[in-house]
Amino acid sequence: MNFHLAQMNVARLRAPLEDPSNADFVTGVDLMNELADRSPGFVWRLREEDVDPSTLPGPKPDDMIVTMSVWESLERLRDYVYHSTHLDYLRRRRDWFVPGGSAMVLWWVEAGHIPHITEGLQRLALLGAHGPGPRAFTFRQPFPAPVPADA
Repeated sequence: MNFHLAQMNVARLRAPLEDPSNADFVTGVDLMNELADRSPGFVWRLREEDVDPSTLPGPKPDDMIVTMSVWESLERLRDYVYHSTHLDYLRRRRDWFVPGGSAMVLWWVEAGHIPHITEGLQRLALLGAHGPGPRAFTFRQPFPAPVPADA
């Protein structure tokens, strides 16, 4: 059994998405999605049209931005986040997002599994409640992929 790495980011905008102060961010979303789509190790990402609001645990606030993706490995995701033009946008996150209003979680999924938003929110809650562990962790405190029982 192989495993892939899932990630979820949740952040709160400083201003409404349509505000001119978010123009660079809005432009960058499509650019960063296109970059992710063609990055080595990329498997899947959540697209807005794939979200069914009726399956969410409550309404999504207008100022909340959610991203989710799946990657072949921690190293491939790290390369995209920290060793591509994505880093330029990451460095500007304070321009667009409320300080302390964002959170990120990583977790392992079986290859082929596409996580649901509720799964990501559960992992985020687990990380918040118990800190990094094998079921929910961060880049700073990563955990290795599970070892199959039959290995």
